[in-house]
Amino acid sequence: MIRLCFIPRNLRLSTPHTRLGRLGHVFIPAHLQLARYAHGHSLSAAPRIVALVTPEDTAQARSWVSKFKEETIPRGSVELSFSRSSGPGGQHVNKVNTKATLRCPIDSVWIPAWAQPHLKNNPHYAASTNSILIMSSVYRSQHENVEDCLSKLHDIVLATSSAPIKTEPSPEQKKRVEALERIQKARRKLEKSHRSEIKNNRKKSDWD
Repeated sequence: MIRLCFIPRNLRLSTPHTRLGRLGHVFIPAHLQLARYAHGHSLSAAPRIVALVTPEDTAQARSWVSKFKEETIPRGSVELSFSRSSGPGGQHVNKVNTKATLRCPIDSVWIPAWAQPHLKNNPHYAASTNSILIMSSVYRSQHENVEDCLSKLHDIVLATSSAPIKTEPSPEQKKRVEALERIQKARRKLEKSHRSEIKNNRKKSDWD
């Protein structure tokens, strides 16, 4: 026999295993409710590089950022708490705990060490707990507010991790720089030759 649990209607899943209770709650098998928030992965530890000093450091950082762009942050990687929302919520406002508060220590193993100084300058940084604190109550459902917090955290970590990485010029930009350097070198050579010619002419004038 499957043990059932219930959640509010606004967290309903589209599945034939759900059923509606007398009080307007949707009953869902426990294993399906847990699966709703499971992403099936955990974030791997970031390279423990404190500062991007060498080209190798930069290459590792760039590789991590490229991979992190495609990832999502699972709920298990952060601390979550819930409270009643004072924002839009229709009939559910101030009745259910839909407001989500996310807290994530900036020294978590999946957050790059080189990003931490930039994270401390972020408006969401809470110095008292050395963590990023994000709240969301813009949606009517708890799940959507959680996803909003996780999305904002992802954007913050991505931005602060990318900030110290110097942008590598494209082949076209490299060619343009090389062409400008050749032009500047030729100009300096011409100016030097011109100054030398003026100097020689002055010497001839003095002898005359």
